[in-house]
Amino acid sequence: MTPPRLSPLLRQFDFAHRRLADRMAGPVMDSGDGTDTEVGPMTDEEYFWEPVPDCWSVRRRAEGPGPRATLLAGTGDWGRDAAAYPHPWPPPFTTIAWRLSHLSEMLTLRADHTAGTRALTRSDYAAAGDAASALAAFDAGATAWRRALLSVDDAALDTVGYCTYPHGSDAEEPFIDIAWWVNQELLHHGAEIALLRDLYRSRQR
Repeated sequence: MTPPRLSPLLRQFDFAHRRLADRMAGPVMDSGDGTDTEVGPMTDEEYFWEPVPDCWSVRRRAEGPGPRATLLAGTGDWGRDAAAYPHPWPPPFTTIAWRLSHLSEMLTLRADHTAGTRALTRSDYAAAGDAASALAAFDAGATAWRRALLSVDDAALDTVGYCTYPHGSDAEEPFIDIAWWVNQELLHHGAEIALLRDLYRSRQR
């Protein structure tokens, strides 16, 4: 059974996941008041759209990193713009491709470090080179994280370092705080992606 303290976080995660998935894929999404609003599926052009100069994005590895990036994170033919610490300041503006890849990678890796091999790193994650693959990767990451949440018991929620994800503060925080944080990542990056979809639809042609 799901620990009672985890239940509201799980419900919030499910809502945020479904709302973002529908917002990106269509054909309808929850407008926020329970009614359906028509929305078209995200295209490759929109996925890679750079609304301002010098964006960070997902790029073909053969082309190398973008402006102010020093590497393309991940494995495979595509990678996500990145740089070693200290990161560029001010932070580069990022495309839907970058934000969605970051979100999907985080869900996949945290799931693995909670209820999987506890071995995956960013170097193992393959960024998607098209919108359809990116949506599938997002759903796969969200499904894996939900399964990881369902695997924990009440004692695990208070265990510091229960999730061994190496790219965050997981080693210093109880797992229930990590579950809360993942929801915040999903909510705020989901809002960013939704706004970029609105801007793309309304851009001057």
